[in-house]
Amino acid sequence: MFRFLTAGESHGQCLTAIVEGMPAGLTIDVDQINKDMARRQQGYGRGGRMLIETDKMEILSGVRFGETMGDPVTVKIANKDWENWTGRMSVSGKPEGPVVTAARPGHADLTGIKKYDRKDIRDILERSSARETAARVAVGGLAKQLLKACGIKIVSQVTNIGGIQIDEANIAYDTWGENLSELNCCDAIAEEKMKEKIRQAKTDGDTLGGIFEIAVLGVMPGLGSHIQWDRRLDARISGALMSIQAIKGVEIGAGFEYANLPGSLAHDEIFLDESQHVYRKTNHAGGIEGGMSNGEAIVVRVVMKPIPTLMKPLRSIDIKLKEAVLACKERSDVCAVSAASVVGEAMTAIVVAQELLEKFGGDSIGDLKAAIAHYQKRI
Repeated sequence: MFRFLTAGESHGQCLTAIVEGMPAGLTIDVDQINKDMARRQQGYGRGGRMLIETDKMEILSGVRFGETMGDPVTVKIANKDWENWTGRMSVSGKPEGPVVTAARPGHADLTGIKKYDRKDIRDILERSSARETAARVAVGGLAKQLLKACGIKIVSQVTNIGGIQIDEANIAYDTWGENLSELNCCDAIAEEKMKEKIRQAKTDGDTLGGIFEIAVLGVMPGLGSHIQWDRRLDARISGALMSIQAIKGVEIGAGFEYANLPGSLAHDEIFLDESQHVYRKTNHAGGIEGGMSNGEAIVVRVVMKPIPTLMKPLRSIDIKLKEAVLACKERSDVCAVSAASVVGEAMTAIVVAQELLEKFGGDSIGDLKAAIAHYQKRI
């Protein structure tokens, strides 16, 4: 079973993750994973924290001479800003620094201090911060390398920022970049309009959300199951993506557009070619039918809300003084949709890797690939 946990705070010493279930014998390219770490930090509209951190993943266990050994892989990402926070985030001693009491609407602040009985909102915001996703991208990088060894690729693109949309008719999967543009957008004309929208939001002290799209290419039919609710592939992918900070909606394939289509146009008819191979002319289902992958590209769209930390703060309350105030300001981004798309790739890769190992097993990469080859020959 492929599973992981992350730990660490936004301004703590480091972020860590422990990954269990990586098959032995898989070659790990740390440089490639660090490219994804860098992609998460890039993007037009990112904030000052990105000028401080240059995230690099360090593997502490589970890999020897560049290959996994089958035991848990431990990952560490150092926080360079820790040196400025050693007093305020110390694990021992007396509290230092100002107490945060002005809750930010849209964040975990107010509910978190109630749930965990804390007096300083920093005890909540440090862990609820999207900084935690750096660890997820590292884990997702490991998952991507496992999937790549099995012929599966995951790509993403940003399709909408602040209401500025791409022309989807002109974009195919093979044009989706790996953040080759500043916003991970494949439509250059739309991207320039998006950047102008971001510039205006920054001037106004505001923030912007948007939509990104993920495609899983090369996946075989049969991942997931119709047998139980919690084994359905679409449910697992949706849950993983909804766990990302600021994500508020997920749709697979046609998604909400199904409400506008009659059944005669909504479903993907099935055909046989001259070689008796099954194919479909459309992919409204987004590669998933009955909770299982059907062999088509898995296509998922995800919406991210505008970041709730504004430079012109929203109205709120002070949890200590019990009076109306403006919300506190933490260093933040104007727009982080492109960064979220990289995190979305990582979480999707993790789920697909989990499903792959659940179906085919394999304590070693050789056993896994052999099981996949046998299955593909059978079907």
